[in-house]
Amino acid sequence: MKIRKAVVTAAGRRQRGIPLQRVIDRDGTEKSVLRALLDELLTGPLEELALVVAPGDEAAYLELAGEHRSRVRILVQQEPGGYGPAIACARDFTAGEPFFHCVSDHLFVSTLAPGGLTRQLVELAEAQGCAVSAVQATPERMLTDFGAVGGQRLPGQDSLYRVQEVLEKPTPTEAEQRLAVPGLRAGHYLCFFGMHVLTPAVMEWLAAGEVAHLSEALARLARRETYLAAELPARRYDLGLPYGLLTGQLALALAGRDREDVLARLVELLAVSRA
Repeated sequence: MKIRKAVVTAAGRRQRGIPLQRVIDRDGTEKSVLRALLDELLTGPLEELALVVAPGDEAAYLELAGEHRSRVRILVQQEPGGYGPAIACARDFTAGEPFFHCVSDHLFVSTLAPGGLTRQLVELAEAQGCAVSAVQATPERMLTDFGAVGGQRLPGQDSLYRVQEVLEKPTPTEAEQRLAVPGLRAGHYLCFFGMHVLTPAVMEWLAAGEVAHLSEALARLARRETYLAAELPARRYDLGLPYGLLTGQLALALAGRDREDVLARLVELLAVSRA
């Protein structure tokens, strides 16, 4: 199993403008959210990447690809229809191979060098020979914002799970009944991180319309193949949530070289707001 290609979805009505926003990265460099994402995905083992965008967004996205431009292919999703149909737009691009999928409206913050998270997930999937989704332990109050999985921790593994259930934005009751994972902090569930390595079966089900949503395809995958979930040494920040861009930028700043300066400004801001 060799993963060479990535598919990044960016055509949703709420999502399409987020990757064009600008942030200050950990090294103090100003760049677009898209460029930060491409630096992560194309600094690692992946060779080429397809960006699925809305009509009219092609030039803006290609311009922001910068030095990665020669390795990026732009695909247009004519009508928005969720992650599933967006991924299906890349069927010809993936050409029957397993592939990396990533959303474009998240920031991924870790202490690893660019490409480190991608490499970890790809190497894990290749070693295990199966699909792997990155997950993050997430509090119950945020279940309405993410897909989630349930399963069992693999023997001898602290952060690797065999997936048995997949639900999209479950209610707290559904999560408690079907997604509880032994060993997780009370009130927390394994929610999607925004990065996956997927097998060709997922692409075929989506492209044929056998399932309408990615979570449905992953639920079917868990019943038919070995499918794992992995916690990575990072945090994901959904920029589409209220104050999401602010939270993600603060996380980047506090993980970077300007941490002390940012903390001082936050303290000053808190003092002013309480005055």
